[in-house]
Amino acid sequence: MNFSDMRCDIPELRGDNYKVWKERILLHLGWMDIDYAIRKSKPAPITETSQPDEVDLYEKWERSNRLSVMFIKTKMLASIRGSVDQHNNIRELLKAIDDQFVSS
Repeated sequence: MNFSDMRCDIPELRGDNYKVWKERILLHLGWMDIDYAIRKSKPAPITETSQPDEVDLYEKWERSNRLSVMFIKTKMLASIRGSVDQHNNIRELLKAIDDQFVSS
């Protein structure tokens, strides 16, 4: 099975569809192979003494985080995005969205 051929329609987050939205978002990020920053903690910042594997790991996490945040923010109503737009860390963004809708 080729995952790039799989379709996963992600509804725009409105609030009343939070559970389905989150399920599909996480599935889609996994299919796109950009869920690394969700699964792994942020590595130590790169320094002059960082080893190549540490640099690679940091860059992988940074790319995953950036793309995941951008993708998620395109899949929600502007009014909802405004309340969480300050988050640039995927885990913090997901937690803020959870906090807003988990009790809804």
